Amino acid sequence: MYTIGEVSKMFNLPISTLRYYDKEGLFPTLTRSNGIRKFSAIEIEGLNVIECLKRSGVEIKDIKQFMQWCEEGPSTYPERKQLFDDNKIRLDNEIKQLEKHLAMLKFKSWYYEQAIQDGNEDRLKTIIPNNLPVNIKEIYDLAHS
Repeated sequence: MYTIGEVSKMFNLPISTLRYYDKEGLFPTLTRSNGIRKFSAIEIEGLNVIECLKRSGVEIKDIKQFMQWCEEGPSTYPERKQLFDDNKIRLDNEIKQLEKHLAMLKFKSWYYEQAIQDGNEDRLKTIIPNNLPVNIKEIYDLAHS
């Protein structure tokens, strides 16, 4: 069993956040001893899932719904799976967009490194987009897809 302070340190979360989660019913099996919250392995695993969902953009109301489904038992497996599937698709799309943005940053970093070496952009303007080095062309293409 862990105290709220220990869990706070474990997850690098403010104690107020853990209290809020408890108030919202996200720890349905949390026990108290003399008014002190005692976090078991069940709450720790639940918090791992909560933090994963939260950090991947799932709203607290949807996390709360997920936790309620968990309490309802196996009949809610399809809903729980759908929640994860939907958010996986959304996150995959966000990752693709971030990869595209990262490619643009990499390309521009290379571009300006070359411009600094050349002292101008004249040569670069003549090789974009079809005569870029192969590895840079791949980055350029991703950035402009």
